Amino acid sequence: MRRLASPQPRLSAASELRRAFTLIELLVVIAIIAVLVALLLPAVQQAREAARRVQCKNNLAQIGLAVMNYEMAHGVLPPGSVNQTGPIQSTPEGYHMSWIAQILPNIEQRAVYKAIDFNAGAYDQAATVSSVVMATFHCPSSSENLSGASVSFTSYAGCHHDEESPIDTDNNGVFFLNSSVRFKDVIDGASNTVFVGEKQGLDNGLSWLSGTRATLRNTGVGPNKSPTLTGQGWSSPSQSGPLFEDPLAVGGFGSAHIGGAQFALGDGSVRFISENIDVEVFGNLGNRHDEQILGAF
Repeated sequence: MRRLASPQPRLSAASELRRAFTLIELLVVIAIIAVLVALLLPAVQQAREAARRVQCKNNLAQIGLAVMNYEMAHGVLPPGSVNQTGPIQSTPEGYHMSWIAQILPNIEQRAVYKAIDFNAGAYDQAATVSSVVMATFHCPSSSENLSGASVSFTSYAGCHHDEESPIDTDNNGVFFLNSSVRFKDVIDGASNTVFVGEKQGLDNGLSWLSGTRATLRNTGVGPNKSPTLTGQGWSSPSQSGPLFEDPLAVGGFGSAHIGGAQFALGDGSVRFISENIDVEVFGNLGNRHDEQILGAF
């Protein structure tokens, strides 16, 4: 005898509707995900900035080592800027060969060094030289870490003086006009003297070859206190732009890092110096022979 199949229970309309999310439930889930992303993004950005800061520190360490190797080979530190006359004006006129050009063989850039025509000035080089981008000379956090239309910029500058003053032959730093500083001339001690630090700005289109404010700065103002030239004009946190439109003006150090900038000292160490450092102490760090006792900084 054939058995009849028992009828399947029918779901009510309400049960069938419960198989999907309601609009309110979907919005709640989206809101929760948005909150989690908002909480995680700052942590991700901080981790990325920490990595960029470590890379920047490594760049400065490599540059500091190259400077010391140059001194061991030549008996003096590289000249900050080479030119027949002074003071140096930050305009594309003159010989103006920079200290960076001098240390290229010591930083594994011999091919670029050989391509430089030292019989010509910094502004008479082939475009393949002035536009070359070398990662060692660029802070990954900087917005100016890519080459411009015709020249390549650098994120690092040598210290030429302890106050705002034109680049000349009588500056107190270690890199200045036609300088030939020896380590024994750094009377204050290499560990108390800034050699190279971070800088910001487009420098009126002057490249890393130019021994002007493009590759030289001073400790006359604290880190991140000097106006910088950007694509939108002068960005000035504490001083007026017109002063730095003067071709003899040089400017101070600065970085894209929050709270300060990184510096290579003469002993090869790299220090992060707060933008809140005492101005007098920071000025002393840029003077190689003022014989001032600094203490901790």
